[in-house]
Amino acid sequence: MSPAARGRFADYGRPRRVSGGLRARSERGAIGKSWWSRRFLEVLESFALGTRLTRGRAYARAGQVLTLDVAAGAVTAEVQGSRPRPYQVRIELDRFPEPLWTRLEEALAAQAFFSARLLAGDLPAELEELFAAAGAPLFPTGVGDLAQHCSCPDVAVPCKHLAATFYLLAEAFDADPFRLLHWRGRERDELLDRLRALRGTSGPQPAAPASTQPAAQRSAPTRAAGAARVLGDLPTPPLADLVDRFWLPPVPLPERPPTLATDPELLLRQLGPPGSALGGPGLTERLRRAYQRFGAADLGSVEVGTSPDSDPPDTVPGVGDRA
Repeated sequence: MSPAARGRFADYGRPRRVSGGLRARSERGAIGKSWWSRRFLEVLESFALGTRLTRGRAYARAGQVLTLDVAAGAVTAEVQGSRPRPYQVRIELDRFPEPLWTRLEEALAAQAFFSARLLAGDLPAELEELFAAAGAPLFPTGVGDLAQHCSCPDVAVPCKHLAATFYLLAEAFDADPFRLLHWRGRERDELLDRLRALRGTSGPQPAAPASTQPAAQRSAPTRAAGAARVLGDLPTPPLADLVDRFWLPPVPLPERPPTLATDPELLLRQLGPPGSALGGPGLTERLRRAYQRFGAADLGSVEVGTSPDSDPPDTVPGVGDRA
């Protein structure tokens, strides 16, 4: 074997064991619980990446991913392979331009259903259709939409390190769905503030006051007129026309009130990670697992995340596998 060949194959081998890495919560079977994380992996598999993705599942479950950061337009990670120095991973996805985000926010604010779910920290499944109708696909539409980079010597795309990052990214979407929107260019707080503003200022706006006189000194008719403008000059029917309907509902009531199924982890996604004095990010993970077990106990499950037809647990590749 030539020295060049020996040098090349020296880059491959058993990955170095690490402690404190980001270990996938799913120990066997499929990764991803929420519809958006499963949809994300389904999209990647539709690009004929399914078999390549499985190469990194063992890395994700063994804690080989050291760091993971989601920013507007780019996801970066450090993944420990066979070399002493971790590999640098970067996955880029175009962020939506500001005018497009403005149209999306207006469309979301126009429907109370979307605003309520987003303000509650959840992504409704109908969100994907709304984004697609606005010309802003929430997920990549082709493998060319993703720019994948890794500093390892493996020429395959995705390599194990990229694949492991994809799996950990899907679980990051599980924990906080707004990371998916952040990847597309809009942070959680900015989006929610915009929705609150749009929902609070919908309808005709009050005209600027013609007088600079203090509000306390204005006449009652002037203040009443200003209140009418704030309410959008809504017409008020005569009281006599309302007496017969006073005790009647404005619309027929349903036989059974609607219910909204929510994820038990919804509160954790709204609150965010606690401070170090309360246990730090590790407390959020412990609470999440406790909620999962409580939910499984209600369903009569014995073990969270397992089923009789689950796949056997992955193992970290051995000697001879690529780094």
